[in-house]
Amino acid sequence: MFGFVLRFSWHPEQWQAGMLHVFASDNNKFGDTFFMHVPTFAYRADKIELLDWYDINYVGVSVPRCDLPVIQHQYSTQVEAVKNIVWAGPLAVFTNQDNITIEDIPAVSLWREKTKTVVPLSLGAGTCIVPRASIPYIRTQLYDYPYIDRTQRHMYSDTPLDIVFIDNGESNADANYEHLCESARLTWANRIHRSSGVNSRVAAYHAAAELSTTPWFFAVFAKLRVNLDFDWRWQPDRLQEPKHYIFHAFNPINGLTYGHQAMIAYHKELVLANTGHGLDFTLDNSHEVVPIVSGTAEYAHTQWSAWRTAFREVLKLKGNADVESQYRLNKWLTVAMGQPYGQYSIYGAEDAVEYYDAVAGDFAELKKSYDWAWLASYALIKRNLTPNQ
Repeated sequence: MFGFVLRFSWHPEQWQAGMLHVFASDNNKFGDTFFMHVPTFAYRADKIELLDWYDINYVGVSVPRCDLPVIQHQYSTQVEAVKNIVWAGPLAVFTNQDNITIEDIPAVSLWREKTKTVVPLSLGAGTCIVPRASIPYIRTQLYDYPYIDRTQRHMYSDTPLDIVFIDNGESNADANYEHLCESARLTWANRIHRSSGVNSRVAAYHAAAELSTTPWFFAVFAKLRVNLDFDWRWQPDRLQEPKHYIFHAFNPINGLTYGHQAMIAYHKELVLANTGHGLDFTLDNSHEVVPIVSGTAEYAHTQWSAWRTAFREVLKLKGNADVESQYRLNKWLTVAMGQPYGQYSIYGAEDAVEYYDAVAGDFAELKKSYDWAWLASYALIKRNLTPNQ
């Protein structure tokens, strides 16, 4: 157990001789240090299933625990660390933070399995108490273990995520970049990088990931005007497997609010390993939707931009038969709420549906939409549009 070896003169009352006397471990009364009459305990131990069914006297004295072992690692999640690092002892603190000092952490009770809880100590669980009892349960996430105590996430801070602004010649890129900087200055903690002029979608994502110094980064696309009140302290959940997190954005053309054009917290390693084998780069990997509106999608700043954005998005929606996708598809095809060049958003949606049907949803044909040059040539054919319009 964890208790220190103590030398003191405390003894129970004569009538308490057969009881199990428990000294609190730090702030937990279900402690690890006991005073017992050995023959009595040995006689009863096999007859009592749980320790707290014993005849117990909780002594009003606290015995400090020895410091828990601290396992510092470079994995992006605690799942990877717990599954790959061999360690001993009933409890350990796992952290991917540098130079962390573990003080005043809660004393996890070891009396029952359900009290041997996983305890995240920061908002994103970059620092976390892990009981050895959880290991057999864990497959893809620490939530595979049923006992999680989420009440202590205020104790430590996780490293703020980098922000990478991604632009490729958009006319509103500079204005939205300055607006982003104004928003992020409210915290002054996130490092901001800018990736400009990288051709092809996959190469642009890879270039952005290379700029990031943190395992996740906020990807802000040039056509997104971020909300000034967005909380840049947000953190991914490191008790889960590595994944991307997709926020929401408001579309002022058709009134939809969902993940299109929204900010994404990308997992750096997943981005770099993805060669773009699907129609949607983000959805190629594990992902989760975060229902927080990150900003407004300003994609219709030119005729070309409105057409191109709608064309690519509707190709994706057209291939999904679920009710939500069909609802969104209908909005793209029918609604343009008086915004400049909004009609070209509808044109792009109409042309995408026509093209999808013409190629019968053939993936190789649909993937041509990844290529800006192909899109430009198709827009010229369909709408006499060029990228400078």
